[in-house]
Parts: sequence; structure tokens; C-alpha cells
Amino acid sequence: MLPRAVRYLMAVAEHGSFTRAAAALYVSQPTLSQQVRQLEQALDVQLLDRSERSVKLTEAGQIYLHHARQALGALDAGQRAILDLRDLNKGSLCIGMTPITDYLAAPLLDHFGRRHPGIRIATLEMSQEDLEAGIAENRLDAGIAFTSSFSSGSRSADIEPQVLFVEPLQLAVATSHPCAGRCEPVAARTLEREPLVMLNQGFALRQLFDAHCREHGIAPSIPLEADSVSVIVEIVRQGRLGTILPRTIAVTQKGLCPVELRPELPRHSVTLICRRGAYKSPACRAFVDLAAYACLEEASQDGYAANGWIDYWHGTENNR
Repeated sequence: MLPRAVRYLMAVAEHGSFTRAAAALYVSQPTLSQQVRQLEQALDVQLLDRSERSVKLTEAGQIYLHHARQALGALDAGQRAILDLRDLNKGSLCIGMTPITDYLAAPLLDHFGRRHPGIRIATLEMSQEDLEAGIAENRLDAGIAFTSSFSSGSRSADIEPQVLFVEPLQLAVATSHPCAGRCEPVAARTLEREPLVMLNQGFALRQLFDAHCREHGIAPSIPLEADSVSVIVEIVRQGRLGTILPRTIAVTQKGLCPVELRPELPRHSVTLICRRGAYKSPACRAFVDLAAYACLEEASQDGYAANGWIDYWHGTENNR
């Protein structure tokens, strides 16, 4: 909003009279006159010609009022922009994701985009360490990652996690693989002779798997590593190598078949993370709220499992 004295000057110029301007603004004439004079004193120039019956702007007053109106237009535009943000008609959102979680978070991102088409969403795939750094340094609005593998360094204190769902990891092989279609669980020791293609050791899923193997004294055969889940899935489809994936992905990827192991592989938690105590834009708050709502709905029905999470979004979309 423009300063009071500027609004008073605009009213006098419009009505050509202090009396009529004061009446239009519901203020006393002395108050209005005093405010305009204080403005002239601050600018050290006369803005109004008071010599005639009708008060007119001086040349300096015309110049000043021209810029004042431009400022008023800019302020109005700023107010409209804020309202657009509040109404989520405009805005942007930058979400970081670790490999694997992008597959599972896709339904949430798609639904948010449908609900708020004016919000531009950018997604970045990165390692857990880079994701944490992006959150801590405010380069990302939010992240979707593995809860169980937050780094033990100082950044962990900056991160506020919210679990979205939990599900088990499973061996995934091609439908042509000898282990495919087994009704009984396969011994985890099988991983020592069945070669695997895995994410490299910088990724959270690999770290979780390696820790499980150390705990159970398993030495898996991993002749090939990659930094892309899509590449891993394509390699597994060739039939020679297996991999470790969340069950939901293993089930939904064409040409892949999940295989249960005993002892069971660990369950992983997919988590929405933000910087603790940081400012959240309206778009970010809406995204967090939407994820939290779906999390509560799905947890009450499916115990925080990923298949329930995805079914929830599909059901929501079908009921639009």
C-alpha cells in the first residue's frame, strides 16, 4: 500500500479540491492538508498549485504522481502475485529423489500436478548424500528418500522426516530366470551364486542391502553396478542377472518377477523430508499436506505399504 500522504495527494489531484478529497477519504481537511505539506517538505518541492480556486498539480507534482501511480500498479501486481501463490495458481516446486523412490513417488507427483496445474514441478534424481545437502542448503524444497540411511553427520539435525510408506525389498529376476515363479521362498544364500546387478555403494538401497548381508554373513555376487534403476531393470530383463528392488517395483515392471528370500530382506521406509524450521512456500506446504493426507489414509487401511499407497492414488484419480 502507498504511504498515506501519497494517497492524499492522488485524491486532491483527482477531485481538484482539498475539501472534496477529504470528504472522499473520510478524513478532516486539516489532516489531509498537513500530510500533503509534509510530503512536499520531504521532497523539497511544491506539488500543488493552491493559487486558484481549483487546486492543480504543479509540473513537479505531475511527474511525481506519474511515478506514484506506477508504484501503485506494481504494488497491486505484487498483491495479486501473493494471492496467486496462496491460491496455488502459480509457483514452483523443486523435489529431489533418490533412485527407486522416483518410481514410488510418481503417483503423488502426478496427482499434485493435476490438482495444481499452475505449479511448475522440477524433479532431480540424486544420491542420498546429495539429497540431504540440497535440503540443508535450501536448494530443494523437499526430498523423497530412505529414512533408515540419513547420514550421521551434522546435516541430520536439519532434516525433518515424515514416513510415507514401508515395504520389503525382494530379489527381482527376469521371468525367464530359473528362480522365477518359485512358490517357496529361496534361501538368501542363493545370492552368493546368483549374480546380481546393483546400484553402486553411494546409494541408500545398496547400503541397506550390504548391511543386511554383513549381518547374516552373506557374500553376494555382484559383478555389475550401475547408477540408474532403469538401466538395472533393462539388464535384469535380459535374464542372466538378478537385482534387489522394493517389491512394488519388482511386481509392476514388465518382464520382472519378485522372489521371496529367507531370511527376509529388510523393509525400507520411503520418507518425505524437508529442512527443519525452514520457510515453506505455499506450493511446498500444499505438497507436504497432500503427502501427509494420503499417508494417513493409506496407513489406516494398508499398514504403510507401498501397494496401498499406489492403489490410493489410483483410486483417487478414478474418483475425480
